[in-house]
Amino acid sequence: MKKLMFLALLITATTVKAQFGPEPDFDAKYATELVKAGTVAPDFKMKTIDGKTFKLSQLKGKTVVLDFWASWCPDCRKDAPEVVRMYKEYAPQGVEFVGVSMDTDVAAWKKACEQYGITYTQASELKKFKETDIAKAYGVKWIPSMVVIDEDGKVALSTVLTYKVDKYLKELRPTGYQSVRERVTIDGDHGKLQAVIQKPVLRQGEQCPMVVFCHGFGGTKDGPLFELITDSLQKHGIASVRFDFNAHGESEGKFEDMTVPNEIEDAKKVVEYVRDLRYVSKVALVGHSQGGVVAAMTAGELAPDIAAVALMAPAAVLRDDAIRGSTFGKMYNPLDPPEYVELWGNQRLGRKYIQTAFSLPIYETAAKYQGPALIIHGNGDRVVPYTYGERFHQLWKGSEYVLQEYFDHGFSQNIYRTTDYVSEFLIRTLK
Repeated sequence: MKKLMFLALLITATTVKAQFGPEPDFDAKYATELVKAGTVAPDFKMKTIDGKTFKLSQLKGKTVVLDFWASWCPDCRKDAPEVVRMYKEYAPQGVEFVGVSMDTDVAAWKKACEQYGITYTQASELKKFKETDIAKAYGVKWIPSMVVIDEDGKVALSTVLTYKVDKYLKELRPTGYQSVRERVTIDGDHGKLQAVIQKPVLRQGEQCPMVVFCHGFGGTKDGPLFELITDSLQKHGIASVRFDFNAHGESEGKFEDMTVPNEIEDAKKVVEYVRDLRYVSKVALVGHSQGGVVAAMTAGELAPDIAAVALMAPAAVLRDDAIRGSTFGKMYNPLDPPEYVELWGNQRLGRKYIQTAFSLPIYETAAKYQGPALIIHGNGDRVVPYTYGERFHQLWKGSEYVLQEYFDHGFSQNIYRTTDYVSEFLIRTLK
């Protein structure tokens, strides 16, 4: 799929090496015997929950998701709301969902379906898990397990992880939406900042909200994490601006001179620039990683002029890293830091970055903002523990908090699910 090609743009390769190592994949442990992709999906016939006969072959020519589960399975009950959400999203696109239950108690099976709002086809042999023909045919040794069958009747995906199914279905039918973008140059704290503005078609005199995006340490304005959100916002009448901080991407400046405070100044100058555009009605901020810290502190300094804030894996750990004298694994004396610290790709972290990070009032400054906010983090994040995101949620009363299970710092498990959360929050809050 074409969208997969965009994932390589998430951050630079050197940043990937430093920040985004591979996460454990539960399929390697629990899906080893599931029917393999590329094989013809075994046909089967069994009774549905209402006593009718269901046969897989009757769905020939359609994309089918088989959900192997049971009402007595704790992990299945945990995943059920997510499977129902996917059904509601993808069924209108022609995707068929079939629940294959390992229940033997019909009453318990029906009760669970009612409890979780499961309305798609449910079928079962009403035998013990290990004794079912379907488990043997599909190699199901663990539930919940899911198998996606393509329109040709072949297995496209076998997994025990719902987010992989969501990702596959999201990429199956790309929208084909093409955005209109305008490149602009903005005066920053350490030179010219290169930026990209996207906006909807507006009538004369019409205004719309504007969202400012702040990327992370060593990143850039480009890549799917921000672009998927900006495209969605534009379709819903919301403008956006993505820019490279000083010494990043196409913007001016020396990396050795970069600090969080001067990135905050960059962000404030971008906010000032877009607020002067006649068509902008209000401004919101979005930040990932270090950009999340910048967005939070900028919101605090500019409150109440910021309409909404969304933080993705906010890297407030950077202050603790500086105090410990260890940034991205590079050790130094935090009380007497060197002129610079050699990082990856010939990048140098300057002394001033360490000195300013050492006493950076992250939460104290961010607390001045008390407007609508979303914090999203993964509990598999090994760069910035999710507890740092939780603290922002505790700091901002009434904020929304989404903890994505197993997700890493770059949300690589299913970037679309993450960007959907952010887009939906901004559309709901700003429109």
